[in-house]
Amino acid sequence: MVPGEGDDVDTITLTLEMGVVLGLLAFTVALFVSEIIRIDLAAILVMVLLGALSYLPGLGNLADVNHLFDGFASNAVISIIAVMIIGLGLDKTGLMSKVAGLILRRGGTTEARIIPIVSGTVAIISSFMQNVGAAALFLPVVSRIAARTGLPLSRLLMPMGFCAILGGTMTMVGSSPLILLNDLIASSNEMLPEGQKIAEFGLFSVTPVGVLLILTGIGYFIFFGRWVLPVVEKEDATSGQSMQGYMRQIYGLNADIFEVVVPEGNILVGQTLSDIMDAHHLYIIGTDYRGRKVVAPMSETTIETPCRLAVLGLRRVVQEFSETYGLKMLPTQERFVEDFAATSAGVAEIVIPPNSSLIGQTPRDVRFRQTYAFSLLAIHRGDEVLSLVETEDHEACRLGEQVLRAGDTLAVHTPWDALARQKANRDFVIITSDFPQEDLRPQKVGWALGFFALALVLILFTDLRLSLCLLVGAVGMILSKVLSIDEAYGAVSWQTVFLLASLIPLGQAVQNTGTAGWIAQEILQLLDGWPIWALQAGLAVLATAFTLVMSNVGATVLLVPLAVSIAVAAGGDPGLFALTVAIATSNSFLIPTHQVNALIMGPAGYRVADFVRAGSLMTVLFLIVSLTALNLFY
Repeated sequence: MVPGEGDDVDTITLTLEMGVVLGLLAFTVALFVSEIIRIDLAAILVMVLLGALSYLPGLGNLADVNHLFDGFASNAVISIIAVMIIGLGLDKTGLMSKVAGLILRRGGTTEARIIPIVSGTVAIISSFMQNVGAAALFLPVVSRIAARTGLPLSRLLMPMGFCAILGGTMTMVGSSPLILLNDLIASSNEMLPEGQKIAEFGLFSVTPVGVLLILTGIGYFIFFGRWVLPVVEKEDATSGQSMQGYMRQIYGLNADIFEVVVPEGNILVGQTLSDIMDAHHLYIIGTDYRGRKVVAPMSETTIETPCRLAVLGLRRVVQEFSETYGLKMLPTQERFVEDFAATSAGVAEIVIPPNSSLIGQTPRDVRFRQTYAFSLLAIHRGDEVLSLVETEDHEACRLGEQVLRAGDTLAVHTPWDALARQKANRDFVIITSDFPQEDLRPQKVGWALGFFALALVLILFTDLRLSLCLLVGAVGMILSKVLSIDEAYGAVSWQTVFLLASLIPLGQAVQNTGTAGWIAQEILQLLDGWPIWALQAGLAVLATAFTLVMSNVGATVLLVPLAVSIAVAAGGDPGLFALTVAIATSNSFLIPTHQVNALIMGPAGYRVADFVRAGSLMTVLFLIVSLTALNLFY
């Protein structure tokens, strides 16, 4: 019944406890928006305040202090922990790297092409598993894509996260509110006359709405991303640099790795790599002949065609080389994109110690590249710099013929795994220490996929709690040694865990003290006398507002019965009104209180203001598209 039309609706009076909860809500939002302190610390502070205030006379119902920390054992938090562990397990097998490489091959390296592929894939996965699980699973994939393309992670994670949330609206198992909806409808049916009972929704009943919302989200970032997405320059996790970054920093030169196609019957046939490199002051650090790819090939290797070469050097030099011999210089790497990505290889510095057996020998004598997989770029010897490339300060030289001395600092381009193998070599002192040292376990990919599939099967086809299903997969990966237990602990973003667990008591206080009911009552009174479509829109806005300050599950539990009562009293469709609420509780883009937004906030370096800027228009578009689709298809 619409408030104001009868006496059957009990009026909720504002109490002292409600006033305190409203004050805490306002305080929480103020801390989130102002970012005076870190957002996870703000959540912990609010939880502590809530517990302390509960001891004051007249405020005993704010929180049950004996269960104040139950959020740390909640289904949502344990699910997040488990899915982070599963995601790292899949990444450790190299599977996520292959997925990233596949996306790059299909989508190129531009933001406009990568965003639809990544976001669309995550949205589809999110329609069959919890959206935070899908987002956590793809977090390492997007990180690798960002590293390989040079695109800021902040430009990619928000579209992925938003579409993970939108994907939850595509099936009735995609989000917690939709999972709950049929149970809430069954409870409401007990109070409704026979002719007005609501039919339960099938698995794909909401698919048309979800598809339109996903397309809207992808289109939003394609057309407006350049203005709403932030560019956050985060310090790289490694001190090892990319080839291009090193050459720019040290020499101010535009040197990089280029992929060159040598056509069949080319005049380079029969020439050795060392002859070509010495003549043109460039490095050939990879070959691909008839599908046989070799990284750091032997200098004596002869050219056979047709083949592709990975050439390291100045852009103008590689262009002149290609034009001279009739080669095709590709705009981006294709075959070698994974081998020489910043996450796989880069520039490192090593020093020749006094007791090194390399002293007095040349790199060519010791077959430097073949032995160590090091491509020598420069030798720093006191104030002297011997370089592969020509600069304003010095000429290029043949580094392979330079006699190595004690104290020489060598700048080398190397795969990170090759550098890690040389850490125990006493002929070198490796200065670059903080570089990616991934211990990939491709032999464990079967176990990882098996336990991931098992977790999905348990989620989709059993009644087990989501957290238990995901923990089965996580524990399985540890027992099968896909991950060690220490690696599993390291996989967890504790900032995310404490943020969510600390906010759960506040959400419970909003419901338990009757604050949520009072807010709903006050807002719904404003809608008295409005037409049916306006009542539906008002409920959608109300659900959106509630889900920003409390759990979407709590908002659904509170508002679905209200929505059904309003629809019956106003002559509307109660099933449509209930579904409107369940869909609208996914409209969580404005501030990072949603689990997915909290997950991506730290890795991308987002601020609350970034969500406000990008989420404002997305929130409006969600309301327009969802309400239009709901009335069009139901």
